[in-house]
Amino acid sequence: MFSLKPGDTAPDFTSTDQAGNVVSLKDYLGKKVILYFYPKDNTSGCTAEACDFRDNHQALREKGFVVIGVSADDERSHKNFSDKYVLPFPLIPDKAKKIIEDYGVWGKKKLYGREYEGIHRVTFIIDEKGKIEHILAKVDTKKPVIQILTLLNQ
Repeated sequence: MFSLKPGDTAPDFTSTDQAGNVVSLKDYLGKKVILYFYPKDNTSGCTAEACDFRDNHQALREKGFVVIGVSADDERSHKNFSDKYVLPFPLIPDKAKKIIEDYGVWGKKKLYGREYEGIHRVTFIIDEKGKIEHILAKVDTKKPVIQILTLLNQ
């Protein structure tokens, strides 16, 4: 699915978030980044995942993390999703799928026996130097924060 591995430099990107703010990965050097890719705004799994990051946002910040979400939805969809669930972190619209492809999270998926192309739900933990520390490919949408913290404490 993706060719990136722990120890690789995380592909840089510059884009705008749901509020029109410019977000560049390089601006977060010196901080730990949770970069999570998700299929679609306002779907049950993606909402549960985003709300878990929201509910644990302060605790993550206290541990030095910033959270950034990415999907192929547009800025308007991200803004509505963010406003509806009061999400305190940037959501990056990637309609052109440049970031999604740079991270290798676009590919074949299967649902109810039907194959299609889409975004795989993957979370990258990026260290303060911009290196990929961990890749979480099997995300528990209801408890991604516990899953991440457990992984980091191993």
